[in-house]
Amino acid sequence: MKFRFLFLVIVFTVLFSVLVFNLYNIQVRKGNFYVASAKSQLENSGALHATRGGIYFTNKESGKIPAAIEKEYFEIFAVPDEIEDPVITAEKIFSVVSISKSDLINLFKKPKDKYELLVKRASEEQKAFIRNNFIKEIYLKSHTERFYPLEKTASHLLGFAGVSKDSDNPSGLYGLEKFFNEKLSGKDGFAKGDGIISPVSGEDIFLNIDRNIESQAEEILSDLVLNFKAQGGSAIVSDPKNGKILAMASLPNFNPNNYSKYPIQNFLNPATEKVYEPGSIFKVITMAIGLDSDSITPETTYVDKGSLTINGSTIKNWDLKAHGRQTMTNVIEQSLNTGAVFAEEQIGRSIFLEYLKKFGLGEISGISLSGEVRGNIKSLEINPKDINFATASFGQGISVTPVSLLKAVSVIANGGNLVDFAIVQGEEDKNPQRIISEDAARKTITMMISAVDKALVAKIEGYNIAGKTGTAQVPDFVKGGYTKDVINTYIGFAPAYDPKFIILIKLDKPAGAPLAGQTVVPAFRKLAEFIINYYNIPPDRTEEKSSN
Repeated sequence: MKFRFLFLVIVFTVLFSVLVFNLYNIQVRKGNFYVASAKSQLENSGALHATRGGIYFTNKESGKIPAAIEKEYFEIFAVPDEIEDPVITAEKIFSVVSISKSDLINLFKKPKDKYELLVKRASEEQKAFIRNNFIKEIYLKSHTERFYPLEKTASHLLGFAGVSKDSDNPSGLYGLEKFFNEKLSGKDGFAKGDGIISPVSGEDIFLNIDRNIESQAEEILSDLVLNFKAQGGSAIVSDPKNGKILAMASLPNFNPNNYSKYPIQNFLNPATEKVYEPGSIFKVITMAIGLDSDSITPETTYVDKGSLTINGSTIKNWDLKAHGRQTMTNVIEQSLNTGAVFAEEQIGRSIFLEYLKKFGLGEISGISLSGEVRGNIKSLEINPKDINFATASFGQGISVTPVSLLKAVSVIANGGNLVDFAIVQGEEDKNPQRIISEDAARKTITMMISAVDKALVAKIEGYNIAGKTGTAQVPDFVKGGYTKDVINTYIGFAPAYDPKFIILIKLDKPAGAPLAGQTVVPAFRKLAEFIINYYNIPPDRTEEKSSN
């Protein structure tokens, strides 16, 4: 009995010693190996990657509408090194992964190959097939990718996130994705000593972009470009009082879910990254400057002879006609180039240039988007000839971006203040700058209303609509002068004396070079009517009020 007990003690002692040795071997001698292995598995699984924050649109009910989010996808991949019979495996899988049998066989024959991607984003049917038909050495693996549920909607504004030559981790490459990349990215986790520092998710970004206004703007713009066979166009809607950007659309656009299929030039946002000569829209800025500097009144008159010659160059009206004695209001109603030149001459070159700078022209707007460029009014400083100031008075010889032009005209719409744009909720400008007096702004608005009432095209019954067209010739950068192509622009706001929105619509090189009144003005009216109905904005006029 004693011998048996002693034997059991010895056996258990040996077994315990072996167990202790193994624990020591794992925890001490090979501890670093297993810790490193665990760390490697965590890193390779993506468990330490931070979840990228989402970007959200809104609507009039203050909804939260996803525009850019993280989405789980499943990939199908093979491990050729483990495949015993490439032909049989290829036979089983080729119809599911849409790769030819011969190509699969060649992939599966690669020696020591540990990974071959067969499907990057597996469909539900593909996932079900892999799960229900066990095929050795063919695997499913989940991963997250940036997903844009609204596809092409506001693609220039959103931009996209993807890998770059500098990093394998997705980061913002264009648009808001790039501008707010640090905030959206968060911080990846990492292994530290024997522990793990958990990742910190990126922040969500909530925009002032209204999903419904954006969609309507894009639909109207798309029809406009198609109907007039134009090269492209832009539409921007904002609240002129607080700078909220409610919509920003441009064509040609792209689908950020498949951005690699589009040319790089499609990624540039024409609203902020392309300049052009604005044309006659600029006349309302000239008039506002003249009114604020007490250089003119709406009733100031001049005699229009149809043309005038300055520094050897002749300026003519768009209709090539002489209109005789005209008021400044008539100048806006009939868009007379000679009248804009007259107003600028009354203002004086130095005062005119000083005001242009106050309006923010020649500077970036400061909008929260990467890559914004500035317009150019330097010709008025570098070469201050009378002819340069004369053409600038009606928007030629200087350049703007659509956003900088909209910001400048918003000064008139909101009663005289320069307000910074706010794409992101909470960015609204709390300290707008006074540029012109309320009186000068109101008088300019009245002139613009009169132009709309006379032309009729943009008029909406029951509402004071203020607006101005611009049909600008496109410069010829090779031969000098101008080409036969034009860019049409319209900016309008309503209700004019207490505006809830301001719209810019721009059409690039429509076929046949039509006037803006034929293209962008009807488009403006359609979008304005939608917004009035969408917000249920009450009428602000009767016919008796039209001259107020």
